[in-house]
Amino acid sequence: MRTLLSIPLNMVLLLAYNVIIFMSTPDNYIPDAVVTSFKIPSSGATLTITWNILFVLVGIAILYIEILKSTRTSMLSLLDHVLSLCVFVVFLVELLIMREMGSATFLILTLLSLIDVIAGFTVSLSTAQRDITLG
Repeated sequence: MRTLLSIPLNMVLLLAYNVIIFMSTPDNYIPDAVVTSFKIPSSGATLTITWNILFVLVGIAILYIEILKSTRTSMLSLLDHVLSLCVFVVFLVELLIMREMGSATFLILTLLSLIDVIAGFTVSLSTAQRDITLG
């Protein structure tokens, strides 16, 4: 069970985005499809959530969870950081090579993955420095 905690949630987001993209056709581009739409009572504006927006919102929530996970001090957290780095590399390679991934949404998800890697290492290093006692 503890090993499952070291799996980066960004990997699940990457797999889900790939599934959505490759299930799409030029006539039926799923990421632009409306997931839900509702009226905001106070202003009367209609808020429309598409798959693209939903992926960004879920990515931000995943980033928060990943930063919380990086505060752990164990050997599994090192595995989590290495796997997060690998997921970022896959994000970056797909962004640069695959035409289907050339969208603003995927760029934002790639940047969220980069922030996850940088924040994870930064939080782990600062936690490790605090745990070291001299003298």
